[in-house]
Amino acid sequence: MAETFDIIIIGAGPNGLATGAYLSKAGEKVLIIEKRLEEGGGLMTEQVTLPEFYHNTHALYMMMVDMAPIYDDFKFETEWDVHHVKPEVQVALPLSDGSKCLCMYTDVDKTCESIAQFSQKDADTYRLMHDEYKEFMDRILGPQTYAPMQAAPIMAAMMENSELGKKLSELGEQTPYEIITELYESDTVRTLMLYMGTHWGLDYGQSGVSYMVPIYLNRMVNYQITCGGSHRVSNALYKALFREQGQIRQSATIKRFIIENGEAKGVELIDGRTYMASKAIVSTIDPQKTFLEYVGRENLENDFVDMIEAYMWEKWSLNNLHLALEEPPNFKAAANNPDVNRALFTILGYDSLSDLTTYYDELLEGKLPSKIGLTCTFPSIHDSYQAPPGKASAYVSQMAPFDLHDGGSEKWMDRNFREQRSKEMIDLLKQYIENINEDTIMETYMTTPMDIQNKYANMVKGGYKQGAYHPLQMGFLRPNQDCSNYSTPVKNLYLGGASVAPGGMIIWGPGYNCANKIAEDYNVKKWWKEPESVTKAREDGFVA
Repeated sequence: MAETFDIIIIGAGPNGLATGAYLSKAGEKVLIIEKRLEEGGGLMTEQVTLPEFYHNTHALYMMMVDMAPIYDDFKFETEWDVHHVKPEVQVALPLSDGSKCLCMYTDVDKTCESIAQFSQKDADTYRLMHDEYKEFMDRILGPQTYAPMQAAPIMAAMMENSELGKKLSELGEQTPYEIITELYESDTVRTLMLYMGTHWGLDYGQSGVSYMVPIYLNRMVNYQITCGGSHRVSNALYKALFREQGQIRQSATIKRFIIENGEAKGVELIDGRTYMASKAIVSTIDPQKTFLEYVGRENLENDFVDMIEAYMWEKWSLNNLHLALEEPPNFKAAANNPDVNRALFTILGYDSLSDLTTYYDELLEGKLPSKIGLTCTFPSIHDSYQAPPGKASAYVSQMAPFDLHDGGSEKWMDRNFREQRSKEMIDLLKQYIENINEDTIMETYMTTPMDIQNKYANMVKGGYKQGAYHPLQMGFLRPNQDCSNYSTPVKNLYLGGASVAPGGMIIWGPGYNCANKIAEDYNVKKWWKEPESVTKAREDGFVA
């Protein structure tokens, strides 16, 4: 006889764990079904190079530690001993000749001093931008991350009620490129700002989602990393779920959802096991698998199937290289600015704005750009746990297409090609870092866009945000208007992953908002309180 739960959640990634943890603590009988051997999704820390080198093989940068309610609701620090570090030097862009380095700090004055090397006007502009974008985040964009999205006409009307809202709406009508080039005059400053404003999935030449630019440029001086590795965050939620009698079935592959009279009733696995849900099923995996494979076309309207089939995936993925190093890096630019050695996020290979835009243009054509560019982070500099004493761990990341124009996605599995990619990435590091060489690199480990898809089945085409950031599938339209606010056309079936608003990255919005929606729909008594920032935004007219 099939076991029955109140809530069944598909996927034990960040959002699935969040939804499960909130609802299990509210007294609901929760089951999470996970295909992989271990929970956490992209919150993964592994010893993939050498013993005692801990590499965050997917998610590293925690963008919303200061805003996401989950950190306080589950008392991560006091109950689960999960801590984060926020490096003072957040972003660095050293020039290839080592002469100068542009640094972004948590301290506004230090950032302005660094920018003034290139343009005093830009330093003054940054100070104004920093304050304005912080207000956008504190009053509008941050609170909206943890509240249901409204239809575009309603959102537009809400923004028109204040000068701050009008300013944000005007930004949405521009492209990221237009925003940055109108603000800044220095080519180097423009390059860093455009990179940080678009790297996580925005097309620099497309308008309609440019409200994300203030988010990314505010967050670029608010990044944190998890002490001990990203997986400690998911472990805390895993323990919180178990403490409230929630359950997880790992190594479990779904065959189908059990649909009766248009309602989602349960889940059947490929091994024949079935689990029934007395209230709701939540899918945190991508919409195409959710509906076309597990719900089944026969249980859906044709127009809805057409929308799901038209869902757009990201335009680029990531090719990542993890290194075990004999010693921490010493950048050539440190001779003029030693702070580059302490930066969390360092951008290499782009000496000009045209370097960056050319890179993007080739990327969108499915090409590996002719001039390599990448970012690098050395987590052990900020958290000594992640490498043995005196050694260093490295995370090197390059934006790359999933489908290569000269070999398709399968080319990523070619050993010779992977070795060549690794060599080219290391060669670029050598140009900027004095002590990166064959003697100091102890071991390497690469993950390609194809590896991302193979490891995380919901990250189709290596898409780490579970779908493109496009005007037609953002906000209320993510993934489409029939699945707005986490419910779907299939009764009792909800979406709670990155394919719904506010989207991807470790921001917790989808899982948190889905838990709220289910609690409201099924009269579950909430033990958590609405964040003060959301309440204030509602009073100000920015949240409905």
